[in-house]
Parts: sequence; C-alpha cells; structure tokens
Amino acid sequence: MPDSRPNIIFIMSDDHASHAMSCYGSRINRTPNLDRIAEDGMRFDNCFCTNSICTPSRATILSGTYNHVNEVTTLATPMDNSLLTFPKLLQQAGYQTAIFGKWHLGTGPDHCPTGFDAWTVLPGQGVYHNPTFIFQGPEGGTRRTVSGYVTDLITDMSLEWLEERDRDQPFCLLVHHKAPHRPWVSDEAHAAMYLNEEIPEPETLFDDYANRASAAEAAEMRVGVHMRPIDLKCEIPSGMTEREMRRWAYQRYIKEYLRVIASVDDNTGRLLDYLDEEGLTEDTIVIYTSDQGFFLGDHGWYDKRFMYEESLRMPFIVRYPREVEAASTNDDIVLNVDFPALFLDLAGVDAPDAFQGRSFRDLLHGETPTDWRQAMYYRYWMHKAHHNVYAHYGVRTKRHKLIYYYSDALGQAGAVDETYEPEWELFDLETDPYELNSVYDHPAYAGTVETLKDTLHTLQAEVGDARYPKDVD
Repeated sequence: MPDSRPNIIFIMSDDHASHAMSCYGSRINRTPNLDRIAEDGMRFDNCFCTNSICTPSRATILSGTYNHVNEVTTLATPMDNSLLTFPKLLQQAGYQTAIFGKWHLGTGPDHCPTGFDAWTVLPGQGVYHNPTFIFQGPEGGTRRTVSGYVTDLITDMSLEWLEERDRDQPFCLLVHHKAPHRPWVSDEAHAAMYLNEEIPEPETLFDDYANRASAAEAAEMRVGVHMRPIDLKCEIPSGMTEREMRRWAYQRYIKEYLRVIASVDDNTGRLLDYLDEEGLTEDTIVIYTSDQGFFLGDHGWYDKRFMYEESLRMPFIVRYPREVEAASTNDDIVLNVDFPALFLDLAGVDAPDAFQGRSFRDLLHGETPTDWRQAMYYRYWMHKAHHNVYAHYGVRTKRHKLIYYYSDALGQAGAVDETYEPEWELFDLETDPYELNSVYDHPAYAGTVETLKDTLHTLQAEVGDARYPKDVD
C-alpha cells in the first residue's frame, strides 16, 4: 500500500532577493512560475537568515543549528558530513532523498553529501555554461563536465530522479540552483530580455553612507566602482563620476541578474508541471527560497553579508494544498534555522533536541502561537574578507534593528585579522524603512537601546553564542 505521507520538493536558489520576485511586489521582475507557488500557497514576508552568506546558511538549513554550533561560520569552514541533518532523519524514516545542484559545503570524502539516496552536486560555486558536476561515488564522487546550461541541467537531473523513484514511498528532493549567484551569465533563451527597457532604480542607489557606523562606507561592494568586467560583460568606461558609474553599471548588472532568474523561474515551472501531470500536486509540499537575500543596487551595493534588510530577508513561499490556504500571507518572524523542524513536522518525524529551530506549521494554518518569537538573532563572522564587510551581530524585532559591529576576526578561518573599534547602529524600521539613519545616539531612543540590548543578550544566551568582550550592558 502506498505511503500517505507528503512528498517534499525544496527548491533553493543562491542570492535571489525577495524583492526580485513579482509575488513579493517586485518593481523590476516578473516570475510567473514562482508566483504559482505563492498563489496556491503561502508567502512569508518576514523570513530571515541567521548569517547572510552561502556556506553558513546552507549548513544551518540542513542541520537546524546556528553556525557557532555547526561550526560552519565562514566560507572557509566546510561542513562535517557526519553532522545530523534533516535529510538523514527523513531517510531513516523511510523517505527517498536526493539533492541536485549547488552544495557549497566542501568536497571530498569528509564533506560530500550524506543522508541522500542520490546526489549530483557542483564543486564550489560551479559555472553557468557546461558545468562540471561531482557525481555520487566513493572517495567523494567523480567529476565530469556536462554540456548545457546549469539551471536546465539541475532540473533535468531532478526530473529524471523523480521518474525513477519508488512510487510507493514518499520523497524529499532538494533542487539547489547555482543561479543567480555572481557572475551572472544568462542562457540563450533569455539573453534578449530587458534590452530595450530601463529598470527602475532602487530608492537608495545613491546612498552616501552618512549617519551610520563606519562599516557601511568601508564596504567594498558598490555597484560600478567595485565591479569587474566579468560582472558587466564589457570593459568599464573611464571618465565617469561615481554617481554616473552607479547608474550605468546598475542597468547592466541588474538586467543580467534578472535574465538568470528567468531561467530559474522557467525551470520551476517544469517541476510544477510534472507534479500536475503525475497527479502529485495535492500530496507534495513545494517550497521555494534562497540561501539569503541580496542587494540589488540598494545602498548602492551588490552582494549581501550585512544585517540590512535586503541582505537579511529571504523569500519563502510554500504550497501544500492539504494544509495551506491559497494566496495566504504571514508576517511572523521565521528563520532559516526553523526550516528543518518544519520539514520534519510535516513528514511526521520528531525533530531532535539538538535542533535549535522551531516548526512553524501552525503558521501555515493561519495560527500564530502565543509564544512565537518577537525577535531574531543574526551574526556575520567573516570579518573583512570579500567586500570588506566588518564582523557583526544584532537583533531584529518587528519595528527595530540593533547592530553591533564588533569588527574582529576572533580567529575565524577565512576572516582578516584586523581589529577596529566596535560601533553600534539602531534603526527604527517604521520611520526609516530603508535604514539610512542610525538613531543609536538619539536620547529619545535610549530606552529602546537598553531594551534591545537586553533582548540581544537573552537571545545569545538562548542559542548558546558568546558576546564579544567589549559588548557591555
């Protein structure tokens, strides 16, 4: 008799900001197939990552733990493949499990995917055209170059595995796209998109980094001036002011970013169509997310890492007709550390005590528990490496955000061993949604600062993370 437990398809892209999805109200993009998930399910408007960088976020999503626990704090700290993960628990519970696409948690025998019946992954970031994949096998697998476009190939592998699966057992399939990670390279089918369009500029494209901590001005990820020819697909003209450069470079890079996403959207449609054709739609949970957010010219930047909204916020849309009302939304705070507990709950598997996240299945039903979190904890560890972003941690509530730039490598692998004087930022997201003016030193916010510091330290204690020594009460 077929198993009645739901199937799970977890689609995750890389660096896809929610404000580049039309179901989130994007002014710059159209994503009709991703919109199908939101229209038939639930859109989460306050989903956040706990560390806005690829490898650490992926480790958290698999293990249900913060990075100081799973020890994947930077890009230079691969994940131990003996770590307990939600795919392993689903596999032990009788689920067929597979992952295709980006892994980015290390390669070789000690870091290859485990807990999966089938896997084929990219080494590191991978490339867009004719990528090399690591195919499942002994001693960390076998590398082979495959002709084609990476987003299509990952979907092809996923669909082939779905065709060959045991139809009497439920499955959990992880479809992890490389796209839209930098440098953006579109496929032929989408190369002409937006050629004759002017993409609306973000409100903060010309941010001057005044009224904030020095970390904002120090960051080296400004659109134009910190970009390379490979990002813009041409040599960079000389003689422009920085303002002119930002405006020119924004149009070039954002169009290629959106073209790459168009392929992700098309291939998501292929998966959804397959479920419809096979009669699996009612019995399959489909999730789409990204491993973190991304600056789309916001604050004049590309990339992520900061605790600012565009980097912190993750898209999260879920379709499950058995339980989720169509076209519903939720604004409670959910985190990437919660994902494993949710997946296990939906599959009827108990989450281990070691998992630090919490299932938000009640939220899928439109019910918010009275004790649901009112604040979240964030930490970026990779001090100054890649784009000169300072190490920091902080707390976000529905209205406020307090950030502490402790600006110290603290011996972390991959971080730069230079130390600066710590600084604080406080933003009132109600009056300053674009986070342009820190009010940390404003007398009117003294009480808010005190309350948020208490909340920050409470959350650190709850998750077991250490405060930086100069972070005083």
